[in-house]
Order: sequence, then structure tokens, then C-alpha cells
Amino acid sequence: MPEPRVLLDATAVPADRGGVGRYVDSLAAALDADGTRLTVVCQARDADLYSTLAPRARIVHTAQSAATRTARLTWEQTTLPGLVRRLAADVIHSPHYTLPLAARAASVVTLHDATFFTDAVLHSSVKARFFRAWTATALRRASLCVVPSLATADELRRVTRARGAELRVIQHGVDEQRFHPPTFEQVRAAREAIGLGTTPYVAFLGALEPRKNVPALIRGFCLAVADRPDPPALVLAGQPGWDSHVESALSAAPLRLRVIRAGYLPFGTLAGFLGGSELVAYPSLGEGFGLPVLEAMASGACVLTTRRLALPEVGGDAVAYCGVGAGDVAAALRDLLGDPVRRRELAQAALRRAKEFSWATSAAQHREAYDRAWYRYRRARAAQQARPLTAHTG
Repeated sequence: MPEPRVLLDATAVPADRGGVGRYVDSLAAALDADGTRLTVVCQARDADLYSTLAPRARIVHTAQSAATRTARLTWEQTTLPGLVRRLAADVIHSPHYTLPLAARAASVVTLHDATFFTDAVLHSSVKARFFRAWTATALRRASLCVVPSLATADELRRVTRARGAELRVIQHGVDEQRFHPPTFEQVRAAREAIGLGTTPYVAFLGALEPRKNVPALIRGFCLAVADRPDPPALVLAGQPGWDSHVESALSAAPLRLRVIRAGYLPFGTLAGFLGGSELVAYPSLGEGFGLPVLEAMASGACVLTTRRLALPEVGGDAVAYCGVGAGDVAAALRDLLGDPVRRRELAQAALRRAKEFSWATSAAQHREAYDRAWYRYRRARAAQQARPLTAHTG
């Protein structure tokens, strides 16, 4: 039996690559390198990128706009099923919660976390309702669902009716070509992109949304460095979110302390930004995986994070942990900033642990998931087709 022909729907990937975008890009490249019979469907602006990332794959770009969530969902439900049929795909991988309900193919859906159920207040109400509904639909309708951590699988089973769904835990990898201990020139380029000069800094990378706990990080940082004669800066890099408490925390910061909102940094500067820091602080309230933590580890950074949900599955014993309150963050930052030997030890341990996470391994496990989904789909169709005959002959 030949391997299934897989269609990877990359149309939900935004132009500014966050965690989900890096997951899809890296997976596409690894699947192509692993020999998957792959088609990538993407937005027109990404066609050249995927042609480079997956040179052996078939790249198909959408003719209509998928710029908004509504437009993309409409395209997914009305146009994509026909495209699946025309391209003769056996399996469609929908990597961001939703799936085409009318597509005649096995379906694999990636569910990145369960916080839309467990911590809905950390998301906008519209977003929480949307993703709760589609998570439940995927668990009910997909041939198989992929989750990036044991914590996410456990949470989904606890808060949804996922007991009958088939969940596969497949951890993300890390792109070692992009995330590695940076050279002096890469650190300097990152500093220039931020406008930082030579000041030491604590780094944060992620969207400024409530789940990332950035106000507690800002307040904790201010408490930790207030008495230092030459305090480092705090640099917040990432897309602007909707956390209204970030501005009030910034306003309350003492004028002598530098807290820089760097915004979205070019992808090529991230290793220099993360690896060039004194430490990377990521006091999240909960992650389905925690890709920024892994990328910081691979960049040779000392990392401080929390034990919420999947983060210990990524960090293991190679990162420092703290609670989620400003006082907890302050105590941990104070200890680490005052102990350069401990920071070096953690950075070295982080580098070793990061090598355990590979996109090649993730791609191989995704291929096994595609095979399983295709088998389940064919078995379900055969049973469905046999039912009327059984009823008639009985």
C-alpha cells in the first residue's frame, strides 16, 4: 500500500510568523525532507517561501483572500473540499484547530492547547468561543488529532468529550539553523534592531497577551533590579496583543529603569536576541507546548519560566522555574541576575536538552499519524458502505 498523499493547509499562517507559523513552516520543510508525498496550500504571499522550504512538494496558493479569519474559514469550508478532491489528497492536515467538514479525505487536526476551555479569561471572548467550538468539532469529526504535549492531551480529555477521539502527542522540534548560540555579529545585529546599545538585558519573546503574564514580568523585573547600581534593561519582543494591563505596568515602572517594547523582530535576529541576553524570562500562565522556551534554550540562553501545563515537558531540569506572581518573578530574577555561574550552567544544560527536540523526529511521527488517520478513514468508509448491503441481505 503506497503512503498517503498529504495536503498541508498553511493558509492560516500569518505574515508575521508566531509560534503556529514556525510550526507549520518547520513541519513542511521536515516532511518534504523525509519524503512525504506532500502538497502545501498557502496564501499567495507565501508561495515562494514554501517552494524554498519544501522544494519537492507541490505548492498551491489560494486565488481568493484569506486575510481575515472569516474569509479563511469561508474558503476552507467552500473551496478547500473541491481542491482536496482535484488534487487527489488522501489526508488533509489542518494545523490550527479548524478543518473542512465536507472534504472527502482523512483529516488530521492539530490542537495546540486547551486554555480556551481551562482559562478562557486569558483570551478575548470571541476567540475563546470560536476555538472552543472548533476544538470540540475537531475531536468529534477528525480522523485523528495531534497535540504537542502530554499536558494538552490530559487537559483536553479532562475538559471535553475527547475520550473517544484519537489523540497523538507529537512534540515540536527546533530549527537549529535559525536557533543556535549566536555569533558576536548576530548579537550586535539584534541589539541594533532593538536600539539597545551595549546595555545588558533580560529578554521576553511572545505576543503581549494575558496568557503570557507580561504585567507580572514588568513589575517583577522592576522589583528585582531596583537596587542595582547598573540595572539591565527589559526587552519585550513580539506582536502587540490585547493585554490592557501591560500599559499600566509600563507606566508604573521607575523612570531610571529601561523597559523596551521592541515589537515584532525580524526572524533572523531572534537567535542573537535570545542568546545575547542575560537571561530569557517567560513567566507564562500556561502553554500547550512553549516553543519560545525551546528556541531560547537552543540559542544558548539561560531561561526562567513557570511549571504551568506543558512548560516542564520542554524545560525539564535545564531551566529555572518561578511562580506567576510579580513577587515570585522578582525573587527568581534577582537570584539569577546575581549568580552568573548558575546562569552559565543553565545555558549549557539548555543547549544539551534542546538537542532532544527535532523537527525530523516530529515529521516522522506526523507521517505515522497520517498513516493511522488514512487507515481509520478507509475503515470507517468501508463500514459505512457495507451497512446498507447488510441491512438488505438480512
